[in-house]
Amino acid sequence: MQHTFLQISNTSIFIAFILLLIALVPLALSIRSKHEERNAKIAVVIVVIAFILELVYFAFRWAATGHAPVSNLFEFIAMFSIMLIAGYLITYAYYKTKVFGLFAIPISLILLGYGSIFSTDVAPLIPALQSNWLFIHVTTVTLSYGILSMSAVAGFIYLLKIIPAEEKSIRARMLEFLMWNIVVVFAFIISISVMRGVGYQNDFLYVDQSGNNAIAEYHLPSLINYNGAQAVDHVGENNYEPADHFNLGISLPPIIKAHSLNTVVWSVILGTVLYGILRLIFRRRLYSVVKPLAKNADLSLMDDIGYRSVIIGYPLFALGGLFFAAIWAQEAWSRFWGWDPKETWAFITFMFYTIFLHLRLNRGYEGEKSAWLAVIGFLIILFNMIAINLIVAGLHSYA
Repeated sequence: MQHTFLQISNTSIFIAFILLLIALVPLALSIRSKHEERNAKIAVVIVVIAFILELVYFAFRWAATGHAPVSNLFEFIAMFSIMLIAGYLITYAYYKTKVFGLFAIPISLILLGYGSIFSTDVAPLIPALQSNWLFIHVTTVTLSYGILSMSAVAGFIYLLKIIPAEEKSIRARMLEFLMWNIVVVFAFIISISVMRGVGYQNDFLYVDQSGNNAIAEYHLPSLINYNGAQAVDHVGENNYEPADHFNLGISLPPIIKAHSLNTVVWSVILGTVLYGILRLIFRRRLYSVVKPLAKNADLSLMDDIGYRSVIIGYPLFALGGLFFAAIWAQEAWSRFWGWDPKETWAFITFMFYTIFLHLRLNRGYEGEKSAWLAVIGFLIILFNMIAINLIVAGLHSYA
């Protein structure tokens, strides 16, 4: 029964991914064609069906595992993607803005693609996760992420419209830097998927933070490794034998997840190369390529969506990311707060949005300034989710 439920779950989220991809076509047509309203309705119907299938994925995976499917990085990112689509549907229901989906849906697709490179295997919960607070904490946090993401989408559309394509300024370079980041994420997903597809894997034996032997799996050539790591080959069960794998020789202590940092370094290298190729193909900045999509955007509406999204998402994050998290930490580790890397960045995220609202309400940070803050806030969320989870070892390493 578990296998059947997992098959239904995996199939549902895969079909949802395809439907979200298809929905971009009528959305794009709704901006430029004569049948704007009809195409927009078709797109929204497809997105709603995809969202329902994502809920089916969630329900059947829960039934298969016996616990809320939010316990590892794949499940967390999938949940984030689902909440982002929920945020988009809520935003569309209130504002009926068609251009919004052209930017919100691709983010959800990228998240699903990114999450798919991590293990989807079902495993028993470690003791720290065997609590009802797992579902309460993670669901509240991902819901806040989904709503705060709408603020970033509105901010990005705002910036695309107001910054001229050929402008030579700091703000234009910063917007192009955002496009470079998007390309790097694509390179990350593609490189890992390709290397796993061809079966590339090098194993290294190292001593982890606790002083225990551990195996690091490298799906890209080792540029960065652990201190004293030894190349090994898996020969069955838990048996390994010495091997000769490529290793550039840069070594780090186990407090840093060297195998994950290695992947990030490769992603930056390959992403930069891909970015350069795209610049040569288009012969202009990448943000100018997507700028026409924001041509008909209502700037005052984007500003309003950005602000209201933070007003809603901020208290939700405070509740789930700090308050509920502290209660769970007390239950799991007998302390409310310990400045674990994940906890520290949750606090930084909370303080950033606190400053955001202060500047908006008391200092008149509206329009472009507010848009930049919204985008930066989303980058902080992504840094917490990607860099902190992948690179820094801590109590939240299981996530």
